[in-house]
Amino acid sequence: MIQVICKSEAYTYNVYHIIKAFFPSEETTVKTEEEASHYISVTLPDAGRIVIGKEQVEEAVRYSGEDMERGQSSVAHIKYWIDICLYREFEKLTGQSLAWGILTGVRPTKIAMQKLEKGWERERFIPWFEKKFQVSRQKAQLSFEIAGRERALLQKLDCEKGYSLYVGIPFCPSVCTYCSFSSGEIGAFKDRVWDYLGALQKELAFLGNAYAGRKLNTIYIGGGTPTTLTADQLESLLACIDRCFSREFLLEYTVEAGRPDSITQEKLQVLKKHGITRISINPQSMQQKTLDVIGRRHSVEAIVDAYKMARKMGFDNINMDLIAGLPGEAAADMADTLRQLRELGPDSLTVHSLAIKRAAKMGFGDLEGNTGEISRVLSDMIALAQEAACQMGLSPYYLYRQKNIAGNFENVGYAKEDKAGIYNVLIMEEKQTIVACGAGSVSKRVYPDGRIERSENVKDVSQYIERIGEMIERKRVLLED
Repeated sequence: MIQVICKSEAYTYNVYHIIKAFFPSEETTVKTEEEASHYISVTLPDAGRIVIGKEQVEEAVRYSGEDMERGQSSVAHIKYWIDICLYREFEKLTGQSLAWGILTGVRPTKIAMQKLEKGWERERFIPWFEKKFQVSRQKAQLSFEIAGRERALLQKLDCEKGYSLYVGIPFCPSVCTYCSFSSGEIGAFKDRVWDYLGALQKELAFLGNAYAGRKLNTIYIGGGTPTTLTADQLESLLACIDRCFSREFLLEYTVEAGRPDSITQEKLQVLKKHGITRISINPQSMQQKTLDVIGRRHSVEAIVDAYKMARKMGFDNINMDLIAGLPGEAAADMADTLRQLRELGPDSLTVHSLAIKRAAKMGFGDLEGNTGEISRVLSDMIALAQEAACQMGLSPYYLYRQKNIAGNFENVGYAKEDKAGIYNVLIMEEKQTIVACGAGSVSKRVYPDGRIERSENVKDVSQYIERIGEMIERKRVLLED
C-alpha cells in the first residue's frame, strides 16, 4: 500500500493520479493534514519515503529558471511544482517516464487548442508543452496535430446557436469484463425495454420542443449497444427522433451498432431507412482467444460478416474500435488484428488503451507483467496501430485519456479526411451544448463565455422510467434562458 499525506486538499487530486500512473496496481490512500510540515509525503512499500516541501519546490523553480506565471495564484503555482517534483522523484525511483508527464486530465488536446486559438505556431508549442508538463515529444506533436484537425472540423458548426443530441441505450448482449458503463445485459431488462423507450421518447419530445429554435448539428445514439434493441424497437425510437427534430442543419447521424452479435440485416435496413450516416462495428480484438476471455459472445467471423453486410447495404462511414492491452495479448496479436482490419478497410478506427475501472469485472491482477512490461507492450501496440492507420489512409483527429489507463497512454481516433466523427470532437473540446437523453446520460450546456453547466440523468433503468418527469424538469432548468 502507498500512503500519502498532503498539507492541503488542493494537492490531493493530481498527486493521487500521478502516483497511480506510476504504480497502477498499488492500493493508494491519501490523507489531508493541514499541520503537516511538508506539502506532501509519500510512503512506498519497500522504497522508503518521498517528501516534497518548500525547499524541494524552491530548488526546482531555481533549477528551471522559471517563476510564477503572471496571473497564476500561489496555490496553483505550488501545486504545479509539487507535481513536477513528485514526477521527477518517481522517474528516478522507477527508471521510467510517462508519455503524458504530469498531465492527469482527460483532454490534453484542449491545451493545444487554446494555444492554437491564440496564434501559437507548432515550433513554439512543441517545446513549451514538453517542458511545461514533461510530455514526450511524440505526444506533444500528436496533440498539436489533432488540435489543428479538430479546429477545422469545429469551423463547420455554429457552436453558439447549434447543439448536438446524445441518446443513450443502456443495454448490451452481454457485459464485457473491462466495461464500467452503466449498461446491463438485455436479457435482464427484456420486460422493461418498451417502458424505457416510452420514457425516453417523452424526454426527446420535450427537448425537440424546447430547442426547436436551435440548429441540431449531430446526433449520436450510443450506450450500451443500441442495436441490442429489436428492429421494431429501433424503428419506434428513430421515428420519434424524426418527428421531434429537424435535419436542416444536421451534419452527422451516428448509431453505435457496436457488437456484431446484435446486428441483423433487418436492423441495418431500419438504420438505412432513417438516414443514419455513420455506424460503429466494434471488434475490440480480432483474436478469438481474447474475445472469449473478455466476455464477447461472438466469433471473429461474425465481425467480418457484419461489416461486409453493412458495406453491401451501402453504409459508407463505418468506424471500428480496438483495445490495446487486453489480457493475454502481445504486440504480435495486435499486429494480426490490424492486418485483418486493413483487409476490411474501415473509414475510421478508434484505438483505446485498456482502462481498469473499479466498476468493471477486470482488475490489474488480470494483466500479465509488471507496470514497466505492460507499458512497453502497450507502447508497441500503439505504435503498430498508428502505422496501420497511416497505411489505411487514416489520420488522427481526436484524443482523450481515462483514469487508470494502462501504461498512462491514451485513446486516439483515426479517420479518412471526410469521415471524422464530429460528435467525438465536440465531446473532447466542449465547444457546443450537448443535450443527452436516456438513463445515465449527462447533458452539458456551453455558454458563449465558455462556462459549462451539467445535468445528469439517473443511471438505474427502473428509476429513469419512474422519474422521467424529474429528468425532464432537470433539462428544463438547464436549458432555460
